[in-house]
Order: sequence, then C-alpha cells, then structure tokens
Amino acid sequence: MTFALDNSGMSDRAIAIADTVETFVRGTVAPFEKDPRRTSHGPTDELANELKELARKAGVLTPHILDGGDHLTHRETAAVLIRSGLSPLGPVACNVAAPDEGNMYLLGKVGSPELKQRFLDPMVAGQMRSAFFMTEPAEDGGAGSDPSMMLTTCKPDGNHWVINGRKTYITGAEGAGMGIVMAKSDDGACMFLVDLPNPAIRIERVMNTIDSSMPGGHAVVAIDNLRVPADQMLGQSGEGFKYAQVRLAPARLTHCMRWLGACIRANEIASDYANRRMAFGKPLVDHEGVGFMLADNMIDLKQAELMVYWCADVLDTGVLGTVESSMAKVAVSEALMRVADRCVQVMGGQGVTEDTIVEQVFREIRAFRIYDGPTEVHKWSLAKKIKRDWKKANAE
Repeated sequence: MTFALDNSGMSDRAIAIADTVETFVRGTVAPFEKDPRRTSHGPTDELANELKELARKAGVLTPHILDGGDHLTHRETAAVLIRSGLSPLGPVACNVAAPDEGNMYLLGKVGSPELKQRFLDPMVAGQMRSAFFMTEPAEDGGAGSDPSMMLTTCKPDGNHWVINGRKTYITGAEGAGMGIVMAKSDDGACMFLVDLPNPAIRIERVMNTIDSSMPGGHAVVAIDNLRVPADQMLGQSGEGFKYAQVRLAPARLTHCMRWLGACIRANEIASDYANRRMAFGKPLVDHEGVGFMLADNMIDLKQAELMVYWCADVLDTGVLGTVESSMAKVAVSEALMRVADRCVQVMGGQGVTEDTIVEQVFREIRAFRIYDGPTEVHKWSLAKKIKRDWKKANAE
C-alpha cells in the first residue's frame, strides 16, 4: 500500500485481520473487477455469492464479527473495513457492505436472542442479504433527510401489526432475505423485522443511479397491508427512532471507512499512471500541476483517515456520537470527493474509462456525499448545535 495507514493504537488482532483482508481483496477480489456480472444495479447475487464463498475459504467472511458474536471495536473495525474497500467488490465479498453491515450491528446490539438466531445469524454467515426500509418518495411528501416526515403507517391488529406505505432508495431490496421496516404508529416511529420476499412488499422499480457497487441496486417499494407478528417489532411501539440512533452513527462511519479504502486504491492507480506516462519530455508526476494534485491527495487521505479514527474512538467510549459522526461524514466525504476527482483528472481520458476502477470510485464517492445524509443537512445540524450551545452558555 503506497499510502501508509496509521496502525498506532491498533490491536494486534485488528492488524492481523486487516492484513489478511487486504491480501484477499488485492489478490483474489480485484481480478473480478472486470467480471461481466458487475451490472449497473450492482454485482449480481451469483457473483456476490461466489465472492463470499472465496472469502469464507480465506477466513475473511464477516471478519469484524468474531466467533461467538463478539464485535471488533470501532477503531479495529476501521482497520478492517478500510482494507475491504480497496476494491468496490471487497465489502460485498467480505460481507461488510451496506446495508448489511449496519443491520448486523443494530441486531447485534438490540435484537432478542430469538430474532438474532432467525435474522442475524444467516446474515453473519453470508447466507442472506438485507435491506433497510426508511426513506420515502419525495413526490409523496415522505421522509428523506427529515425522518419526522414519515408517512408509512403501522396499526395493531390482534397479535400482528399491519403496515402500509411506500419507500424509495431501498438498497438491496431486490434479492434480500430480510428487511428492517420503519413505520409510524400512534405512539411514534416503530421498527420491524420482516422476511423477504413478501407479496405485501412489491418492488415498483429498481432505479438507475450513478453508483453501481451494491447488490440489488436501489428500489422504489410499495407496502400494501403487510402483516408482521408483534414479536418482530424491535423494542416497543414508538421506540423506532431510538433504535435508529443506535445504527446511525456507526453506519455513517463505516461508509467512510470503506470509501477511504476505495480512494486509497484509486490514488495508487493514478500515481502509478502519473509516474509511467510521459508528456512533454518527462513523466506526468514531474509536471507541477499533476504532482501537486497527488500531493493534495496524500493530505486529504491522511486527514480522512485521522477523522475516521477520531470518530471511532469517540464511539468506543459508548456514546451515540451523533455530532462526531456528522463531522466525520462531512469531512471524509468531501475530502474523498476531492481525491477521486483529482485521480480522474491526473489520468485524463484514461480516467473516465472503465479500464480501471477510478471512474467507478468517482461515481461512488459522488453518491456517498448524499447517502447517510447530504453534507448540507449535517452542517445544518451542526449549526443548530452551535446555536443551542451558545444559548445555554449565555443563559447561565
């Protein structure tokens, strides 16, 4: 790895797992990057399952969850997931991709033993994909960045709940074996675990989006009179947002980890190109305009890495880390966007082709600036905190 990741303060077990993951992703997964089963809606399940089987044999399937169910710390997870991201297919192969990784984390934290056995264990084993049903279509006036606008309803009916509504941008809904569905009762938000496919959950369409790394793509879904047993609700009626908060900050941060790995790899490819490609009598890297872009990439990558570790350390204290994860998500996504853009620019025409993963990484990072909250929403949230803190300080 030409970009030196910081292992200071990292446990020996995390370094060992991370090194194994990196070897696997570079040596086994990367050759699949030109596989025709990579589609505009993500790798097919056939390809994903083949890669997971290879990861299982290499001992790196779901590597952040240890035997017995123990989870690596957030800092340790960073070391592992950054390496998984060295190929766009790496997180899928290692079973650490979104939304599965976030759903596994949530169920591991709050699921009952029965729900863990039924839903979590097959996910950890790489036998089942999942989806998270929260966002709703803008044309319906539903929830997006503002979850309080949720329109999907759930009503009790005997020992079941009945759910109705529409959802959108539901990553991996097509082909998923389970879903976490958010809906609104008279008490507030609720969260349910459901088996998929289900005739009451109908995929209207899978959208064509700028990114293409997640199996199943992103779907628009109609939910018509979905009946869910009451014991498949997480917690109690009205506690859905509380449980969403458990998932929120770690899922933001693991996005940062995976895409940092992708940009490290893109920068390696761009740097190699700049050192080999001759123009105007010397290698591109010797032209200041190119060399400075790669120098700026080094700076942005290191700042992104340190931001990830800082936020991970905060989460490892046990706090929710909502503010810190917002800061990290903004800083890392914006820095990685600059890195990906410079990689394309350094490589010129080659950078916009599918001959390397640089073009895909650019597309994925552009989407990442929106997913898990656009930069502007996070900044707005941080600005509100600044105002609250000011009012509190000046009221004393």
